[in-house]
Amino acid sequence: MSEGQRKKYSATRRLHLKSKLLKKAASMLVAESEERKHEKERVVNACFPPLNMSGLSVQELQDLCKELHRKIDVVDEARYDFGVKVAKNEQEIQSLNIKIIELKGLKRPNLKRVKKTADDMLGAYTDTSKLMKADFKVNLKTVKKEDEKREEVTDWRKNVEAMSGMEGRKKL
Repeated sequence: MSEGQRKKYSATRRLHLKSKLLKKAASMLVAESEERKHEKERVVNACFPPLNMSGLSVQELQDLCKELHRKIDVVDEARYDFGVKVAKNEQEIQSLNIKIIELKGLKRPNLKRVKKTADDMLGAYTDTSKLMKADFKVNLKTVKKEDEKREEVTDWRKNVEAMSGMEGRKKL
């Protein structure tokens, strides 16, 4: 066969091969987990041999407990020291990442909410014939405040005579 051509398998054959591969992978995962479990037990037994407490007196048991407490304290101190080192390294990594971002020029500014004007909202139209100028202030009528014409105060009797008509006399 040439390199361009591949042997074609039927759908049932592919399904059968796929199921066999999955079974083999599952059995390999189980074997690997069992191997890890046995390795862990071996390492723990090598580092910490089982305690032989049979035939020990009360004083010897107390000494053994004190020795175990000292070992626990040493391990706790080491665990704390490692935790502090890890936290310090993580903080240093974070600060270095920030410096890298700043050096690249991709500093992210603090974003604020911006109110969009009507022009900005209508700016999405690309066709200028559809674009309406939304400058509302220009289209508003201008109203000039004129001083109200105040009627000059005249004789009140003339007003009463002018108002009297068909309705009769109006009292002011």
